[in-house]
Amino acid sequence: MSGSHDLLIVGGGPAGLATALHAARAGLDTVIAEPRRAPVDKACGEGLMPGAVRALAALGLEVPGHPITGIRYIQGPRQVQAAFHRGPGLGARRTDLHSALHRAVLEAGVPVLPLRVEEVRQDTAGVSVPGTGLRARWLVAADGLHSPVRRSLGLEVRTWGAGAPRYGLRRHYAVPPWSSYVEVHWGTHAEAYVTPLSPTLVGVALLTARRAPFSTQLVGFPELAGRLPPEAAVTAVRGAGPLRQRARTRAHGRVLLVGDAAGYVDALTGEGVSLALSGAEAVVANVCRGTPSRYETDWSRATRHHRLLTDLLVRARQQPVLASRIMPTAARLPGLFAAAVNALA
Repeated sequence: MSGSHDLLIVGGGPAGLATALHAARAGLDTVIAEPRRAPVDKACGEGLMPGAVRALAALGLEVPGHPITGIRYIQGPRQVQAAFHRGPGLGARRTDLHSALHRAVLEAGVPVLPLRVEEVRQDTAGVSVPGTGLRARWLVAADGLHSPVRRSLGLEVRTWGAGAPRYGLRRHYAVPPWSSYVEVHWGTHAEAYVTPLSPTLVGVALLTARRAPFSTQLVGFPELAGRLPPEAAVTAVRGAGPLRQRARTRAHGRVLLVGDAAGYVDALTGEGVSLALSGAEAVVANVCRGTPSRYETDWSRATRHHRLLTDLLVRARQQPVLASRIMPTAARLPGLFAAAVNALA
C-alpha cells in the first residue's frame, strides 16, 4: 500500500501496535511497516507490571497468563518481598501479548505491511520511505532496541563509561510455579528472573555481562537450578543486547521514537512493556496536537523515576562492593523496597 497517511509506524512490536491502536481511536489514517510474521517472539522477562495490565485493559485487551502479586528479591538465605498495591501484574508469554495486540490492530482496520524500513527522509510537511511510495505526515519509529531508523537519523549516543555491556537470555521450563511473585535471584555475576506464566510453566530470564551459555550461567544459582531440571526446558534460549541504548532525542522533526527505540537502560526493573504502552499513548496525543517537543518532555517526565532507579541499580551492580550491599540493604529496609516496587508499578 503506497500513498500518504497521517501516521506511519515502523515496527510491529508492542510499542508500535499499541501506538496504532491509539492512533486508530484518534481517527488517524495509520499504517504499520513490519517485516516479521506475527506473533513475534523475543528475549523478554514476560512479567507485565500492574501499570501494563491497566494500559492493556484500557485498550480493551485480554492477554492470557498467570497473575503476579509482587516482587521478591533472593540472595542466599536473604529474602525481601513487596506486594503490588494497585492490582496484580501478569506473567504472559511474549507471543500471547503480541498476538492480542496484532489481532486488535487488524480489527481496527490498520494495515500491517511486510516491509523492512532502514532509511527515512523528511521535509517540513512529512516523512517518506525511499523506494516504497510510502509517505506520512508523521513517522513513529518503534523498531526496537537497535532501531535502524534511530541509527539512520544519527540519533544514537555512544554509552562510554557505562560499564560492561549487559545482555538478556530467556528460556521456559515446564514446571509448576512455586510462587505468584516474580522472583529475582541475585548471583555473583548475574540476576535470574523467574516469572509464573501458567499453572505448568515458568519463564527464566538471566541478565548478565558475562558472555556464557544459559546453562553455564544458571549453575551460579544452585538452589534455582535444582528446581529447573534440564529435561524440563521446553524452549530454546533467546538472547538480546547489549541492553543499554541511548537516543539523542525522542523527537526529530516529524520522526518520533517510542518503546525501546526511544532509549533503554536495562531490564532489571521489568518496566519495558509498561513504558512502551504509556509512550504509545503519549506519542499519539502529541501527533494529534502537532507538538513533537512536548512529546520529548512527556517522555522524560514519565520515565524519569524508572531511568534513575534502574541506572542506580545497574551502576551499583557493576561495583563489587556496592553490589554486595543491594540485597542486605533491601532486606534491612523492607518499607523502602516496597515503596520502590510500587512507585514503578
